[in-house]
Amino acid sequence: MRTTTATLLAGSLLVAGCATASPSGQAASTVPRSPVVATPVTTTPTPAPTAKAPKPVKPTGDAVNPHKVQWTSAKPVAKGTKVKLTWWSGVAPCTVLDRVKVRETSKRVTITLYEGASPKAKGVSCIMIAIEKTTTVKLKHPLGKRKIVDGAKP
Repeated sequence: MRTTTATLLAGSLLVAGCATASPSGQAASTVPRSPVVATPVTTTPTPAPTAKAPKPVKPTGDAVNPHKVQWTSAKPVAKGTKVKLTWWSGVAPCTVLDRVKVRETSKRVTITLYEGASPKAKGVSCIMIAIEKTTTVKLKHPLGKRKIVDGAKP
C-alpha cells in the first residue's frame, strides 16, 4: 500500500510540474484563443516532360579511338533508299560519330556505327549523360525485302 501511495504522489508531482502558467497565473491552454487562418495554396499543373527528338549528327571522320556502337532502331526512309539509325550516346565533343560502315548483300544490309572522342575533347571535362542521336545513311540499292543487321552486335 505504501508503494502505491508513493507512486501516486510521484505521478501527481510530475503532472503538476509539467503544467505551465501564463503570465496572469492561469494554466496555459493548448487551444488557440483566436482561430488559425490558413491561406490555401494553389498551383498550376506543369505538363509532363516530353521526350526530345534524337539529335541528328553526321560522321566527323576524325574521332580518336573509334569503337563499334550498337544502334537501337533502324527505319527505312525515302522509299527504302536510306536508313535512319537511332542510338544512345554521350555528349560532344567527348563522344562523336566517327563513321558508318554499310555492307550490302542480296539478303541483308549490315550497318555498323563507330564512335570516339573528338580531337577537340583534349583537356575537356566530360559529363556522363546519355543522349539519343540519329543519323541517316544512303544505300547503294533500295532496301526491298533485305534485313537490316546491326554490325556492332556480337
